Amino acid sequence: MTLRVLFAGRPEDREVWSAALRAAAERAGERFALETDPARVDPAAVDVMIVDPKGPVRDFGPYVNLRAALSMWAGVEALLANPTLKAPLARMVERGMTEGMTEYVVGHVMRIHLGMDAHLFAPPGRWDPTPPPLARQRHVAVLGLGELGAAAAEALARLRFVVHGWSRRLRDVPGVICRAGPEGLEETLRAAQIAVLLLPATPATAGIMDARRLALLPRGAAIVNPGRGALIDDDALLAALDSGHVAHATLDVFRHEPLPPEHPYWTHPRVLVTPHIASATRPDTAAEALVAQIGRIARGAPPLHVVDRAQGY
Repeated sequence: MTLRVLFAGRPEDREVWSAALRAAAERAGERFALETDPARVDPAAVDVMIVDPKGPVRDFGPYVNLRAALSMWAGVEALLANPTLKAPLARMVERGMTEGMTEYVVGHVMRIHLGMDAHLFAPPGRWDPTPPPLARQRHVAVLGLGELGAAAAEALARLRFVVHGWSRRLRDVPGVICRAGPEGLEETLRAAQIAVLLLPATPATAGIMDARRLALLPRGAAIVNPGRGALIDDDALLAALDSGHVAHATLDVFRHEPLPPEHPYWTHPRVLVTPHIASATRPDTAAEALVAQIGRIARGAPPLHVVDRAQGY
């Protein structure tokens, strides 16, 4: 039986995604019927849905035969909050997203490590020939060692940083000092001259970087957050920045996006705001991952990266 797949993304994305999915299916030798307009499909006939949380499908109740929902995003909290979605939900894992996140993390960690902002924004005539330390003298912590965090941590380790990694369950990442649990988190933060936040957004991680945990960082530490905005207690971070305990924060994600123009992050001298650009789902590479998932389902296998609803990721 040919699977019927519905692309439930935003209407303006249908053309590019349809082309990418068809091309990937042809390369992989997979066959399925692809639909791109939910209004023109019998919901009961849909086997697999590729879903954008901001797309047109908000009520999954009529999709009574749905075998899997494949998220277009790595973050799945919006879909998990939808009580009408009962089918297995798989988060997006694709090489373009992983490469993009790794490049963002490495780029900004290197920028902070080398002290480039002091040169970029130095007044004319300022000449300070003090060299930065070597990477092997700098301790970087990556909180969250999933697909994205593990890849970023490995890349930093290959550059000879002393990399500490923390996750809820103990992981084994080559070249990384891995810890888990509450005590492991505290030990990791105490070592973190630069802390990179790549945890998922769950009830357990909401506000994880609060005043108490920010105080565990060495004085003068920096934070890079390309993970989720809800990981940080914003008032606590602003207080830590004002006191100088945290020397700098590069922030790509926020509780409310776009970040409101009046938010103090925009004008704080120790904050760099980037507009949620750390990584993105790229149609050409994501289509390959989606087609592979559809092929698994067609052959009776479960999709990969299925979300554990109890854990939230």
